[in-house]
Amino acid sequence: MLNLLIVLTAIILLTILLYYENRQNINGLLPAKTLLSSLFVLAVLVQSHPMTHYYQFLLAGLLLCLVGDICLAFQQEKMFLLGLISFLLGHVSYIIGFFYVAHPGVWTWGGSIIVLCISSGIYFRLKPHLGAMKTPVLFYCIVITVMLSGAWSVLDNSRLMLSGRLMVFVGAFLFYISDMFVARDRFLKKEFFNRIIGLPLYYTGQFTLAFSVGFLE
Repeated sequence: MLNLLIVLTAIILLTILLYYENRQNINGLLPAKTLLSSLFVLAVLVQSHPMTHYYQFLLAGLLLCLVGDICLAFQQEKMFLLGLISFLLGHVSYIIGFFYVAHPGVWTWGGSIIVLCISSGIYFRLKPHLGAMKTPVLFYCIVITVMLSGAWSVLDNSRLMLSGRLMVFVGAFLFYISDMFVARDRFLKKEFFNRIIGLPLYYTGQFTLAFSVGFLE
């Protein structure tokens, strides 16, 4: 019941956030985004967490992403870089959590090759537009690729509950895809389309990861 209430509240807040994003109203979108991102932190806090270390790493990652969301609400280059660093550290926390519960397997290597090819293509598409951000974005692409590889490892671990494994993989995959729209908006073409697609993907991914804590073991 509590999870359902969290999801319904998140849908309302996401609708409000998209409204203010469309109007580019920082006074409205900042509190809406802060509340919505705080909600996925609440979501992980209220789950049962039989795998304590996984829960701790996921919580740390979600808190770092909350900080990143607040930073990205502002348009300044410095705030974007701070947000990028926060998300990068959040992905590192996810990576540690994923590989804590699942060692690399066949799916890890196969999935990693696919994701690496996609990430490389995205980076070389962005590279002419990155300017001084080439190195930070390259490093971020590497980390998020490893993060999704970790999710492949979890999906491949049959000792864990199938529902939890699927939630981890789907959550990580949606987060990965949503970052493409962040990059497109920042470096290629700034338009509301990026947000109306990217933000629902991002928040669905984050909430799915938060709920996975109670469904893995």
